[in-house]
Amino acid sequence: MKRKKRTSSLKTSWQTYWQSRKPLGWAQLTHRKIRLLVAMTGVAFSNILIFTQLGLKDMLFDGVTLVPDNLRGDLFLVSAYAPNIDLGHFPRIYLYQANAVQGVESASPLYIEFSNWVNPDDLANDGANDEAHDNDDSEAFQLFPNSVKILSFNPEQPVLAIPEINQQIDRLSAPGAVLFDRLAQEKLGPIEDQFQASGMVSTLMSNQRVYVTGLFSLGSTLFDNGHVVMSDWSYTQWYGQESLNRVSVGCLTLVEGADVEVVRSRLNAALPRSIKVLTQSELSDAEQAFRASLPNGKVLNFGAAMGFIVGIVIVYQVLYTDVSEHLPEYATLKAMGYSDRALLMVVLQEALILAILGFIPGYFASYGVYQLLVVITRVPLVMKTTVAVQVFVLTLVMCMISGAIAMNKLRAADPADVF
Repeated sequence: MKRKKRTSSLKTSWQTYWQSRKPLGWAQLTHRKIRLLVAMTGVAFSNILIFTQLGLKDMLFDGVTLVPDNLRGDLFLVSAYAPNIDLGHFPRIYLYQANAVQGVESASPLYIEFSNWVNPDDLANDGANDEAHDNDDSEAFQLFPNSVKILSFNPEQPVLAIPEINQQIDRLSAPGAVLFDRLAQEKLGPIEDQFQASGMVSTLMSNQRVYVTGLFSLGSTLFDNGHVVMSDWSYTQWYGQESLNRVSVGCLTLVEGADVEVVRSRLNAALPRSIKVLTQSELSDAEQAFRASLPNGKVLNFGAAMGFIVGIVIVYQVLYTDVSEHLPEYATLKAMGYSDRALLMVVLQEALILAILGFIPGYFASYGVYQLLVVITRVPLVMKTTVAVQVFVLTLVMCMISGAIAMNKLRAADPADVF
């Protein structure tokens, strides 16, 4: 009995202590729990909007650097007139000139093209076979074509720093042989499953027979359904012998110990202005800058801005209503000598609490949205720490702005008018 009384006494003492020490902002928010829940939901909803837009934007930019990030080399040559490496070429003669520059050990070309790809299941369903396809029969597949990005190079001069590809270089020697990206979009077909079952998959690529002789992992993007790797000899079977004179990226390996900036200066002096000499990070940055200039990136930025504005409106409504309902109490505090700044800190305290309480469910809900988008699109989308920190800071700013706006009503209030 005495133990129960002691426990009850300690509980009462703790409650009394907490009530005396409870922050005023927290006390006012928890006074109306339903309103607090609504406010938290609003902040969380705003977080989900911002997380989704920034996440998609991050995915948009990360995807475009898949190829540049996986190239092998110290410096890279690209056309100065091309918006990105997918859309530009330069004459191969400049690669030979670069190879003669002091400090350059080797110069290897990478060819990038896009080609229509037929899902092998579509061929099976239409009763296609190796002997029965001619150009007229294949035109049906061009109505709604799927495309793949072709990465081609000389097998004796590999330019991709992907061990899985380099270990299968010998498989590219057969006519029409390609390595297929197992992380490609599903609409390109169940290539991986069929390859594991039979050791080779046959289909059509731009109306010509192609054979998948190996798999690798690179990834798809919002712009590329998937990648295939082929030898430069097979590349000429699709695009002609002259296509080897149009290089997408020149990958330069420098002599061991050579200074990158010194060699770059020599290359700039030896090559025309139509050729840019970039490091790997600069090449990736250029790809991201190009995508950011397109409407896609601007739309996603606009979506994030709209989520930010929605959050400001919701939090402002909650804080404004709270200030209006407690105006007599605030007026009493002002009459007692509290400054507007002291009362503003109370309102900002409420805003800070709302930011933290709303961010937590918003973060976990956004994580679920990310996983759903990965399943739907098969495009890698991960919750990055940088994005989470960015959204949290935006949430704090959003709530603080709302609190500052809501405080205007309190600044204009005169204690004599209230009573």
